Amino acid sequence: MELTKGKFFAVAVFLAAFCFALLFGGGRQATAEKSFPALTVLYDNTAAKEGPTPDWGFAAIIQGLEKTILFDTGTKEDVFLNNVKALDVDLKKVDLVFISHEHADHTGGLQAFLKIKSGLPVYVPAGSGQPFQDALKKGGGQVVAVKDPITLFPGVSSIGDVGKAIPEQALIFDTPKGLILVTGCAHPGIVMMVEKAKELGKKDVWMVLGGFHLVQTPPAEVEKIIARFKELGVKRVGATHCTGAPAIEMFRKAFGADFVELGAGRKIDISGR
Repeated sequence: MELTKGKFFAVAVFLAAFCFALLFGGGRQATAEKSFPALTVLYDNTAAKEGPTPDWGFAAIIQGLEKTILFDTGTKEDVFLNNVKALDVDLKKVDLVFISHEHADHTGGLQAFLKIKSGLPVYVPAGSGQPFQDALKKGGGQVVAVKDPITLFPGVSSIGDVGKAIPEQALIFDTPKGLILVTGCAHPGIVMMVEKAKELGKKDVWMVLGGFHLVQTPPAEVEKIIARFKELGVKRVGATHCTGAPAIEMFRKAFGADFVELGAGRKIDISGR
């Protein structure tokens, strides 16, 4: 009789634990897997994980906000599409395209994307060449030529076309911790673009991600840029692509634990919480 009671007790405990897991464990799992605003690097000089192919260029996808943004499209169509597949990204869910500037290492996969999903707004600097804009329209893109700062949707904006020799724009995300600035190559000057973002957002730029175009900049000048970043209140930095390996290493040392490693496949939380 004691053995029977023991077995009954064991079964009762098991069932109770099972029900508890269904009721509460599933909730914890759902919370852990809950989506959050994030930037995933699709194309970069280096790869952060196995699967995506590293190549000179830059592209990223921003998900978890009101709209999904494709930021630039890298250099080669085949590499862009391979990385999208390797990272299990559904391009059909993209709501708008944001092109920092028309250089081939940022627009190479654009026509391939438009074959997958056309009819979307494609934001480009107003100073972009007419042949480039005409090709986008022919490919099915709804070209939005950005001259002045513009809000894409609440909390997300462009600093406007700030380039002279090379027309370029950058994305600003307004978060609880401050602004996040995402650049393609920062040809007009990375410091000026951070200053512009701070002026427009009326708060500090908390994090800067992307290419800083410092590949040929002397170390002494890079040091001045780093110092200026800190003066402006920048707390986190993810430098990549045309920043150049020596300058990237200098930013890594200067920001320590607040340096954000990028590379194709890297996912960065941009919730600012």
